[in-house]
Amino acid sequence: MHHPDTATQDRFPAQDRFADGAQYIAGRPAHGTSGHTHTVLDPATGGAVLTYALAGTEDVDAAVAAARDAFPGWAGAAPGERADALHRFAAVLAERAEDFARAESLQCGKPLKLTREFDVPGTIDNTAFFAGAARHLEGRSAGEYSGDHTSYVRREPLGVVGSIAPWNYPLQMAAWKILPAIAAGNTIVLKPAELTPLTSLMFARAATDAGIPDGVINIVTGTGKEAGEHLVGHPDVVMTSFTGSTGVGRRVAEIATATVKRLHLELGGKAPFVVFDDADLDAAVNGAVAGALINTGQDCTAATRAYVQRAHYEEFVARTAALMETVRLGDPFAAGTDLGPLISHAQRDRVAGFVDRARAYARVVTGGEAPQGELKDGAYYRPTLIADAPQDSEIVQSEIFGPVLAVLPFDTDDEGIALANDTPYGLAASAWSRDVYRANRATREIKAGCVWVNDHIPIISEMPHGGYKSSGFGKDMSAYSFEEYTQLKHVMFDNTAVVRKDWHRTVFGDR
Repeated sequence: MHHPDTATQDRFPAQDRFADGAQYIAGRPAHGTSGHTHTVLDPATGGAVLTYALAGTEDVDAAVAAARDAFPGWAGAAPGERADALHRFAAVLAERAEDFARAESLQCGKPLKLTREFDVPGTIDNTAFFAGAARHLEGRSAGEYSGDHTSYVRREPLGVVGSIAPWNYPLQMAAWKILPAIAAGNTIVLKPAELTPLTSLMFARAATDAGIPDGVINIVTGTGKEAGEHLVGHPDVVMTSFTGSTGVGRRVAEIATATVKRLHLELGGKAPFVVFDDADLDAAVNGAVAGALINTGQDCTAATRAYVQRAHYEEFVARTAALMETVRLGDPFAAGTDLGPLISHAQRDRVAGFVDRARAYARVVTGGEAPQGELKDGAYYRPTLIADAPQDSEIVQSEIFGPVLAVLPFDTDDEGIALANDTPYGLAASAWSRDVYRANRATREIKAGCVWVNDHIPIISEMPHGGYKSSGFGKDMSAYSFEEYTQLKHVMFDNTAVVRKDWHRTVFGDR
């Protein structure tokens, strides 16, 4: 048994807070029944944060049953009632903002300034947005499209949603899964990553404290193989939303397809960052470093491939490397820390493997190593810039999920856009230019679910997030996400009161 060290308990008392278990079913915490335990580690120190019993299939069944039982009452509530509950939920989250920030920083290794200024406020804003959106679930108004009938469209909730969230943004991804589902009148069972369950459990507890009925939000914390696959394949789950790697997404799709579930996938990314020769180079350099290093590069929309028109290529490489070298690695809880560790030592070693293999075919301009000294026990890796890699190389084509940016030159606009599109992914991209026509062309022709112009990373609750190609399908956030979590029903009334309709002659008799 791993015992949390005193330092991690001082940062956030996880072992005390989750003494009743790391499952949340029917409005109450519970211990998992799989017979196995997992220890959450602080990636900044390697110290134990929380040891808990993992969920087994029986826990998933109990959570789905709780969600199924809660569905009729929640689906039948007036939209205004659901909206009021979500407004209260947002208020509870705001009261507990610092608590959430500290828990997220502890389990993920994110600097506190990131969790305080991005993860937590973004989640509160999402909750407030869906509180408002809950009152705007509308079908098409009535019309006489055949001449003899009145038609209208209803939007109805689906039932029990079974979703799986990743470890890179545990709080925000939990919110992205839960909020549109419950705002539309569904109930949900969410499986967070076993590495990072703390804030998902706190999110569900806050919902209960805000008056959202028991069973509307349930959390099962277990392995993907046992809890995740059982949840996706469960006959009472009508929809699955998954965020994670494309490889695991294929497995989720395979299971969901076997039971004919609605499916929403937000998968990997390899976002291009296209810098044309008329771009503001200062803005592009700053944007590249911020866009590549946010969350230590563990972001599926992070800038990972910078394509720079040849006239500015060498200057961009030199200036971007110099700015990367000013980024301060350190304790996530310490003032002045810019960049925390990766999620685990295994992930750090995976990133290092990509970089080490790239030395054979590319130039490592800066970084490319784990720091020593006081950071040696954490899963840290220096911000890394790689130049001159071939377009078909691993470092350019594969998702690394670390603080690594590859920079490649291009000559013509046609070539820059073609290179940007030349991966299996299509989640996000950015174009950097002062020319409105050039930028507008890039936004039309780059195949990605989000294309920024002269910026890279910002997201807002009102706008959809989701990918093209192997980055998946379906949208998170925005009113568009309701389309993922509702069923359309066409209702048609006869207006004639005629017993024998004209079309009946196709079955019996003549006109």
